Amino acid sequence: MQSRERMNKRATNAVALTVIWMAAIATVAALGTILVYVFVNGIGQITPSFIFTWPHGVNMEGGIWPTIQATVYVTGLSMLITTPIAVLAAVYLAEYAVQGRLVSTIRFAADSLASVPSIVMGLFGLAAFVEGMGMRLSVLAAALALSFLLLPIIVRTTEEAIRAVPKYIRWGSYGLGASKWQTVSRIVLPSAMPRITTGVILAAGRAMGETAVVIYTMGTMINGPVSPLDPGRTMPVHLMLMAQEGINMPGAYGTALLLVLLVLGFNLTARYIGRRNRRMQG
Repeated sequence: MQSRERMNKRATNAVALTVIWMAAIATVAALGTILVYVFVNGIGQITPSFIFTWPHGVNMEGGIWPTIQATVYVTGLSMLITTPIAVLAAVYLAEYAVQGRLVSTIRFAADSLASVPSIVMGLFGLAAFVEGMGMRLSVLAAALALSFLLLPIIVRTTEEAIRAVPKYIRWGSYGLGASKWQTVSRIVLPSAMPRITTGVILAAGRAMGETAVVIYTMGTMINGPVSPLDPGRTMPVHLMLMAQEGINMPGAYGTALLLVLLVLGFNLTARYIGRRNRRMQG
């Protein structure tokens, strides 16, 4: 009887491992196929002139420098707006708020906001910032709309990072006479900073790849925005328009490859910071 139960457990374990490995292989194969396809079709376009010159002509020939500038501009501004608010909100939820129904409601609202489709957030930004506040299509309107999209992600990541700090560190700080804020600002936040930085970098990578939010709030004009009230066209929007209209497909593949490399760089940076944090704590 016992031997039969062991055989059943081994068979179940073998089936489960096989299914898991098949799912993992299918995921990696799908991702690898997409990356290889984009790389093969776009690598020939990645040249200094493609990166640092402006597009011209009806078919958008030439480079994509203004789209790179607009992408970096709106991503940096959105992170500058979102990060302080999200970190302070996470500190309140993790350290100061009385755990109860109100805090649970706030966390549920944050999780619900994180699941809102980006096109809905783009329409909200169009109604609230572009038309309601009179900002027109601009970098600032797009950055504010992206901030609403990224806020719950950074809040939840930061809160989990703060909660992961061992309690005995706080107790030691209190035992030395430090106040609550001194403990949080000088002990807890520096200890959680690597994980917080990882979450912020991943959120920036998502902001860089957003299309629906930006196209409704920033527009599609090809220009290098200087003021936050200037319109512009980001790399994902530029890629979508070229692929949708079927013009300059080599340039579309080159833009896609460069965007993938930028987002991949953000993800690898976040992964490196996470590994370094684990080594330091180990």
